Amino acid sequence: MAALHPGRLWPALGPAQVQVGARIIPGLLFALLAGIAAGWVLKRRRSKSAGLATSRDLAVLLPKEVTAKAKSLRPSLAGAKPGSIKPDDTGILLGNLGENGPEVRTSWEDVAVAIMAPRSGKTTSLAVPSILRAPGPVLLTSNKAAGDAYTVTLDARAAAGRVWTMDPQQIAHTEQAMWWDPLADAKDLPGARRLAQHFVTASVDEGEQGDFWSTAAANTLTALFLAAGADGRPITDVLGWLAQPADRTPIDILKANQLTAIAAQLQGTVSGAVETRDGIFETARQYAACLLDPKISAWVTPSETLPEFKPADFVTRRDTLYLLSKDGGGSASALIAAAADSVMRTAVIQAERDGGRLDPPLLAVLDEAANVCKIGDLPDLYSHLGSRGVIPITILQSYRQGQRVWGEVGMDAMWSAATIKLVGSGIDDADFADKLSRLVGEHDVETVSHSTSESGRSTSISMRQERILPADQIRALKKGSALLFATGIKPALLSLRPWYKEAGADVIGKASSRQTAAITERAKAKAEVAA
Repeated sequence: MAALHPGRLWPALGPAQVQVGARIIPGLLFALLAGIAAGWVLKRRRSKSAGLATSRDLAVLLPKEVTAKAKSLRPSLAGAKPGSIKPDDTGILLGNLGENGPEVRTSWEDVAVAIMAPRSGKTTSLAVPSILRAPGPVLLTSNKAAGDAYTVTLDARAAAGRVWTMDPQQIAHTEQAMWWDPLADAKDLPGARRLAQHFVTASVDEGEQGDFWSTAAANTLTALFLAAGADGRPITDVLGWLAQPADRTPIDILKANQLTAIAAQLQGTVSGAVETRDGIFETARQYAACLLDPKISAWVTPSETLPEFKPADFVTRRDTLYLLSKDGGGSASALIAAAADSVMRTAVIQAERDGGRLDPPLLAVLDEAANVCKIGDLPDLYSHLGSRGVIPITILQSYRQGQRVWGEVGMDAMWSAATIKLVGSGIDDADFADKLSRLVGEHDVETVSHSTSESGRSTSISMRQERILPADQIRALKKGSALLFATGIKPALLSLRPWYKEAGADVIGKASSRQTAAITERAKAKAEVAA
């Protein structure tokens, strides 16, 4: 059949109207549909090439592979039947991949650093869930109690094992129910030196250490701690020796225990110029000033009526140790750091006795680490703690806060050694945000452009590179989300899992309210007595 002329199809229309209907309108419709299709394709391509980790990229941290790895890391799970291993036995829950993606967990050999600003979920979404789900012993350091990780987790951890609370500055206003001997680890020179360093690090930042006075004071404290430890004396005896530099008792003790080199060094300090000697001893006295407070020193002085906290027993049980201290001048943070360090080092020793790893692993949540738990060589410890089943999570409010304590080199070392890095919302450090943006990397972006010529309308697609997450977007991460940087894996965006949205939150919340109310009542009672 011969093709019909447009004029025969629409005899009532004029020639111009026929041309518009037959050629121009279909052309416009075709261009419009082509533009919509190109936009749809571009949107799909952009979503696929967003540059952040997908479930395939993150497989090593997802349930299947995390469970398999847990069986290889923990001998107690090796013979478990498929499906019988609880998720919390396989690793620490970090959150979900995206809004409704699979759970993302660390393995039991990962060590973590979290940079999370206040009110970004560091307590509710990281510290508390990790503690509540931990299968083994737990250590928490903090400078808060009421309404914080301490009150939220106390009852649940008490049901799992014995709870020890070291509260020398009465953050939770708890009655003393334990004591700990910091000199138990100071019976040899390395142990005494580590203890002395905790007092130095708690008093001055990394940039201020290493001068003559701080070094000499650290050496003097080392000698005095070693003498007291070797002779079975309480740490408070060191205060008496610091007050009386001419007292030869520590020198005689060192010599009697064949510690002649350290005895000679102490003798040289005591016999030196009076001005120099007094300056060294005064600096040492400032470092150990917290022991002058009898309310603080009571927690580290032997007691015949209170049980002694022994790290060697603690690391083999499902017990919990809460280490609470204020920050700032006169705080007990040196003792808090020393206790945390002692527990982690004891756990390493126990792991070596158990064949290499602690099972179940020890979880050490070092919240407010830059304020109340300044372990000077923590960056170095990160390189091997995970391989022993000792899992630290160091929580800082900013990267610069860590630099203040461990120096730029030390903080960079800890950041590099951490196999899990979690960055929450509220990062206001422009340099750090840009550093993270560069770590996330760049990706190819397709740009659609349209042009019109005599031959018609055309659409073209070109490629350019841009940051996956610019610094301003990292700063503007919404609350409840966090960036995950895991070793050997593309960065991922996680949705955090706050404890109060999980099953059983009502029971935990009520328990936390009771503990907070108890703290308030204890504080009121002390105020009334003082008045």
